Amino acid sequence: MVKNYILTDITDVLVKGGLLLFPTDTIWGIGCDATNDEAIRKIYTLKKRDLSQKFIILVDSLDMLRNYVQEVPPKIDNLLLYHERPLTVIYEKAKNLPDILISEDGSIAIRVVVDDFCKDLIHQFGKPIVATSANVSGSPFPPNFGGISSEIIQGVDYVVKNKQNSKVAGQPSVLIKLSEKGELIFLRE
Repeated sequence: MVKNYILTDITDVLVKGGLLLFPTDTIWGIGCDATNDEAIRKIYTLKKRDLSQKFIILVDSLDMLRNYVQEVPPKIDNLLLYHERPLTVIYEKAKNLPDILISEDGSIAIRVVVDDFCKDLIHQFGKPIVATSANVSGSPFPPNFGGISSEIIQGVDYVVKNKQNSKVAGQPSVLIKLSEKGELIFLRE
């Protein structure tokens, strides 16, 4: 468990609408309160990203997930319990989230995190967190903290100290959705 006083410092930034630079369960990411439209817009500006390109959000549990989607299909429920790599799922009908996060078709990409730090952070915050790679759009994602540009580091309100010295190259999550027939479609493996 991460020390509570450290998490309190980080969640205070989120509550105030600030941006985090933090290690997710996959790669280093830029994050904010997923329910704060203004904070989400700050990430779009920092990344120089088009508003049509949506972000994923991170939740700490299946219970939290159910607060933000109309339905978690049983096939996905089981897959989340047993999948070994971090898994981001595109759900058909988002709810309780700002329009800026929701695709035109009503879908949303959500990952139930497996990393202890991320779980503790989201649990302490009590709401989902936006997570997007820590790079300017069109640039490659940084494999570790050392690969993050100064533009991104200087553009956030708080840089999490966790895992900064790790040289392990992170990889994006597996990305899936269900077809209309209920079959798994792998969009990124």
